[in-house]
Amino acid sequence: MTTPYVSDGLIRSLESQYRPIQNPTGDVIIMLGGGATGDTPDIDGIGHLSGSAANRLLTAARLQKRLNVPVIVSGGKVFEDTGTEALIAQRMLLSLGIPQDKIIIEDQSLNTTQNALYVKQIIEQRHYEQPILVTSAFHMPRSVINFHKVGLAVEPYPADYKVNANSSASLFKFLPSDGAIYNTCTALREYLGMIALEFLH
Repeated sequence: MTTPYVSDGLIRSLESQYRPIQNPTGDVIIMLGGGATGDTPDIDGIGHLSGSAANRLLTAARLQKRLNVPVIVSGGKVFEDTGTEALIAQRMLLSLGIPQDKIIIEDQSLNTTQNALYVKQIIEQRHYEQPILVTSAFHMPRSVINFHKVGLAVEPYPADYKVNANSSASLFKFLPSDGAIYNTCTALREYLGMIALEFLH
């Protein structure tokens, strides 16, 4: 479990469930948060998105420029010492040239279940019909389940891949590493979350 040989397979089993479509169509993009610092200095403000959340933001920004549709950034202040994810994402999107009127903020959700609930309210209020969901590839299966459970169909557009789509064998795959431990824990958390959704809700 501490080697890439195992951890890559676990992450790949999640990341391979959805693939970005080549020519996406939709009338709104949903970007899920994934962690943020609250007091770290940035180019044009304070606070950073985590690595996964930043990768999601880059994909959402590029999709917005291609499709010219609004982006809903969803994520609140999960812990007392973290940043409000949606507000930091909004600042970064503005810095990347996304117009203010194309950014919609949902800054109350604290987990993926709340992401789905609160975003659905925005979708219904604004009468969007074809939402595109952007989140990390490993997080997409659980996210889709959450959105389906609140009755919202989404077009998955995964980002932030952690491993190659195809596996390869080498000696280094069998050596323990910090990255492998992280990926194993990430994959197990996602699978446990999906089991909980199946049996507890």
